[in-house]
Amino acid sequence: MTTLSFMSANFVARQIGYNMTDGWGQGDNAANAYFRPIETYAERFDALLSEITAMGFSTIDIWNAHLHWSWATPEHIAIAKDLLAQHSLTVASMAGGFGETAEDVEKACKVAVAMGTTILGGNTSLTETDRPALVALLKDHGIKLGIENHPAEKTAQDLLDKIGDGGDGTIGAAVDTGWFGTNGYDAAKALEEIGDHIFHVHLKDVLAAGGHDTCGYGLGVVPIEACVRALQKIGYSGAISVEHEPEHEDPTEAIKASYTMLKGWLNV
Repeated sequence: MTTLSFMSANFVARQIGYNMTDGWGQGDNAANAYFRPIETYAERFDALLSEITAMGFSTIDIWNAHLHWSWATPEHIAIAKDLLAQHSLTVASMAGGFGETAEDVEKACKVAVAMGTTILGGNTSLTETDRPALVALLKDHGIKLGIENHPAEKTAQDLLDKIGDGGDGTIGAAVDTGWFGTNGYDAAKALEEIGDHIFHVHLKDVLAAGGHDTCGYGLGVVPIEACVRALQKIGYSGAISVEHEPEHEDPTEAIKASYTMLKGWLNV
């Protein structure tokens, strides 16, 4: 049965008061700075999880800025594990960028293992610079890398090209339907074309092709329900992450509405 999860990157603009005027990095940097101090980590991570469970979610995708492999100490990890258990939350994936070196990816894998997930959903340049080392690390830790399509992957074939031979089952796709919408490509068609290579899905809508202004389901150009039907058609049983990362407003109410729509389509 498909699991529905909350993407914690939905709150990318929260630490800057939903006034993200200088791109994703502005929110990313602010969130990392807010969550990194160990003295306040338990309080701040607990508040985040409380909001997510209040929306009805029991599964989360942890965005790197909320527990980053580059700064997560054993104490951070222990706190996160304890709070996830207290909130009865399971982790579908770790989400974001996983660095440029084998050391970076190994750190990300160790955090994923500690959080009880087998999926890294995002990107690392190691897919191109040293794929054998990447595959070896993933195998050693029992982790799969779902490559997330971004602006450069304009079609399903572009993403399939990055997946390549699949690294003996360790490399696949974390499909972001919103970026296909931005690129003017039918996301439902893309899901069917990528098929068995899909490890994870970031189900996202955007207002219009050519931009990446995310929105609640049914308000943009991505055929969200058709995407769900495509996943059913190909027999996908992995997690679907509810994703909406606005730069200038709190996404909570829109996410709650989208979550309700998604549960209705799936009859859950």
